[in-house]
This record gives sequence, C-alpha cells and structure tokens, in this order.
Amino acid sequence: MKTVLHSYSKGVDHINEWLGKMAGWLTTFLMILIVYDVINRYLFNYSNPATFELEWHLFAIIFLMGAGYTLKHDRHVRVDVFYANFSEKQKAWVNLTGTVLFLIPFCLIVIKGGIPYVEVSYNMNEKSTDPGGLPFRYAIKSVIIIGFFFLLLQGTSSMAKSILTLLGEKKT
Repeated sequence: MKTVLHSYSKGVDHINEWLGKMAGWLTTFLMILIVYDVINRYLFNYSNPATFELEWHLFAIIFLMGAGYTLKHDRHVRVDVFYANFSEKQKAWVNLTGTVLFLIPFCLIVIKGGIPYVEVSYNMNEKSTDPGGLPFRYAIKSVIIIGFFFLLLQGTSSMAKSILTLLGEKKT
C-alpha cells in the first residue's frame, strides 16, 4: 500500500509541477501582453477588446492551473498560529482532515456545478458580448473544471502524503 501511495503521489506531484511551471511561463506572456496593451492604449490611442479579454483569460488560466502547484508546495493561505508548532504527525492529521472535509468536497462541488455551466456555453457557442472580443468563451469556462480537477488530484496526493506520514514514513 505504501508503494502505491508513494507512486500515486509522485505522479500527481509531477503533473502539477509541470502545470505550475507552464502557468509561470504564462505570467511572462501575460506581462508582455499587458505592456503591449498599455503601449497601444496610451501611445497610439488604440484599444482592442480581444487583447483586454485575453489578459483576463490568461490570468484565470494562471490562477486555476497554478492552484495544484501552490498546494503541492504548501504555499496556499493558512493561519499558522498553531500549525507551525505542530509535530509532523499533527500536521498530517490537520492536512488529512482539511483535505477530506473541505478541499475534496469543494473541488467536487465546483466541478459538478461547472459541467452544466460549460455545457450551456458550448451548446450556444458563447462568445464575448463585446464587439471585437474573443470567441469560444466556453474554452475559458472549461478551465474552471480542469483547474479544479488538478487541484482535486493534488489534494488526493496531499492526502496520500499525510497517510504515509501517519504510517511512519519520512517526507519525500
């Protein structure tokens, strides 16, 4: 069982590490796009709704696809008043309990609720309401489901690591 948990956790961690690095590169592209947009707007008095929407879409992708990476590296928001002084096993219990009671149900609710949301958007071939805006709005809405799926996977990886810690395994 320990080998399966190790392998699973390592595989999920690898996927979210890659996704996090891709999200990091998207931040570079987003920064370049924003500079381009600002130069066009203030120097050439030209604004393009598609460029502005693409900035928001990239931000959403970075945030959603980077969530699993953030959880993997334990960089999410946490109140560490007590947690910082806990032993590794106490931290494992807190992480396991929080994952089972809060993270997994929340991810499942968002995924389940997001599916019809994306289906409606896809079926109506939803696009931007702004003239010159981006088409295929369902594509960006799909990222909600995808991002929460990878966050859910990382949550299960975190759960596996907590179980391994509780079973006396050293952190890897």
